[in-house]
Amino acid sequence: MRRILGVDPGLRTTGYGVITCENGRYTLVEGGVLQPATSLPLEERLAQLHAAMVEVVQTTKPDCMVVEELWTNYKNPTTAVLMGHARGVIALAAGTAGIPMHDLAHSLVKRALAGSGSAKKDQVGGMVVALLRLKALPAPNDVTDALALAIAYANIEAQNERFAGRGITLPTRRSRSAQLAR
Repeated sequence: MRRILGVDPGLRTTGYGVITCENGRYTLVEGGVLQPATSLPLEERLAQLHAAMVEVVQTTKPDCMVVEELWTNYKNPTTAVLMGHARGVIALAAGTAGIPMHDLAHSLVKRALAGSGSAKKDQVGGMVVALLRLKALPAPNDVTDALALAIAYANIEAQNERFAGRGITLPTRRSRSAQLAR
């Protein structure tokens, strides 16, 4: 049984979701949000985010972490830099716990869950509800997005296992920070 922690990073709200995956069946372990105090200076918010993520990792004991790949609109480079700070402390929490961290592009998550890289949020959310056998969509959207990341990674990992030995590998990648450590 694999235990996967999905993280939708943000400085205001970071969503997380932990699932288990066994024989193609997904089970929700825990989901929630981490919300550093927005009134604090950046370095203190990052410290709060890191401490909270360390606690999530310690209590849920995932086998791996999957985080949405960083992307930005050229009109908003500051947003990418700030998101990079959040991703950095999340990666630090994974690294200090010895947990591999993987990146997935949002279009790949949509394709893995809804069959199309241009799927709408409600389609992806519907698949999260169906695959985890939930009664309602997790709230806020950050939790749903984190769970979608975890499920998509589990789907891709399962496909790669099925295709092992055939020279076919679906596009997941270790985070750049994990690659540098090798």
